[in-house]
Amino acid sequence: MSKLSTDEKFIDFSDYGRPIAVTAANYLKKTPATPVQITLLFGVCGLMAVYSILSGYYITAGILLVLKSIIDAVDGELARAKKTPSYTGRYLDSVFDIILNILIIGAIWYVTESALWAATLAFIGLQMQGTLYNYYYVILRHQSENGDKTSNIFEYETPTAYPREKQKTVNRLFTTYKFFYSLFDKAIYKIDRNAPDTKPFPKWFMSLLSLYGLGFQLLIIAVMLALGFIQYIIPFFIIYSFFILLFVMTRKVFLNEIA
Repeated sequence: MSKLSTDEKFIDFSDYGRPIAVTAANYLKKTPATPVQITLLFGVCGLMAVYSILSGYYITAGILLVLKSIIDAVDGELARAKKTPSYTGRYLDSVFDIILNILIIGAIWYVTESALWAATLAFIGLQMQGTLYNYYYVILRHQSENGDKTSNIFEYETPTAYPREKQKTVNRLFTTYKFFYSLFDKAIYKIDRNAPDTKPFPKWFMSLLSLYGLGFQLLIIAVMLALGFIQYIIPFFIIYSFFILLFVMTRKVFLNEIA
């Protein structure tokens, strides 16, 4: 099961690991491996990347960040292949992502001896970029008749656990998710609260917006690490955040609302 129908798919620059992820999921669906185990694996991979940054192994760190992105796509594909969607996996994935983002920016800040305020702005920018992409992408999936609706446009209430998972686990993970993401979600919603009332976003718009997806963000960091540009990563993501307003203005001006 794909997140979108074939006709609705767009070129997602942040999802470069999807072909490998689909192949891996098709193999793993015949094994006892679970999506949550794969999520834990990408968490370990991300921690190894952070350690490599702190140790000065920047090329290794870059490779691990790209590998983390690929593994990150496997868990969702495996859940779809095994037809075992879960809120446990959905929230655990997001919690790991933001914790790793904090650690990655923190490691770069420590190594480069950058100003703490700059590192904080870079992290906030990184999260706002990803939140905008996810906000529009989830809206598009909910507008699709066959779209993946495991993620909600607005995460207000704790969802009811699927039969194969524990409600207590979902409750705890949802609370943790809200702790980390609620401010970013509210900020993006305040910037463009009418986005859910628009016609489906065109493919070109979503393709450009995918440059804000986590996979592409990590690819940028990986390339800059490999090229020895680690000192420019924090300033880059501060400047990169200014395009958020450009995307929102494009949505409001050129993509008319339904109502």
